[in-house]
Amino acid sequence: MARRSEQRRAAAFALYQSEVTGRPLEDTLPRDASLFTRALAYAAEDRQEELDEQISRHAQGWTLERIAPLEKAIMRTALIEMLHPDAVPGDTPIPPEGAIEEAVKTAKTYAAAQASGFVNGILAAVLRETRQNQPR
Repeated sequence: MARRSEQRRAAAFALYQSEVTGRPLEDTLPRDASLFTRALAYAAEDRQEELDEQISRHAQGWTLERIAPLEKAIMRTALIEMLHPDAVPGDTPIPPEGAIEEAVKTAKTYAAAQASGFVNGILAAVLRETRQNQPR
């Protein structure tokens, strides 16, 4: 079985490929995709409107349309684990900071040069806002 970081990356890549090709997510997921990869990708697809609203609200000076599809897919998968950890199977959910770290690492490796900072800034802003709005 692939490491969780590889499974997260597979979910983000499937979402990215689905967006840029217009093919259904099922067609872009690896044939041997794990339950975790599938659940993460489908949860991000199902909640895309909500996730994109979060991204848009924190992407100061950027419209959603200007954000590269791969960066959006990376952020959507991280946001699922940050905001909806119950949407994906697993015994121990990854802490939000871990989801951000993995997203930044993926962006640094596969996206444009400034993408990792952009991804980090948006996800960190969402986490700050979420924590500020939680009852104490």
